[in-house]
Amino acid sequence: MESVLPLELIDKCIGSRIWVIMKGDKEIVGTLTGFDDFVNMVMEDVTEYEITTEGRKKNKLDQILLNGNNICILVPGGSPEDEE
Repeated sequence: MESVLPLELIDKCIGSRIWVIMKGDKEIVGTLTGFDDFVNMVMEDVTEYEITTEGRKKNKLDQILLNGNNICILVPGGSPEDEE
């Protein structure tokens, strides 16, 4: 079995949809357009989900720069189950 380094896996995801679970109560789904060695990410066609006491809030954004320090989990090709 061939081993793959984490940054190599992220590099393979450029141009693809990716689901990012953040520290706190936010999840981001969008197309990965770039990243650096600190896993700061540039994403386009983004949907941000925020979990609040009233439920799940959804916010659409054209482009974002995501700080890698706040990322918990990256799911290549993934999305929240109820995304439309």
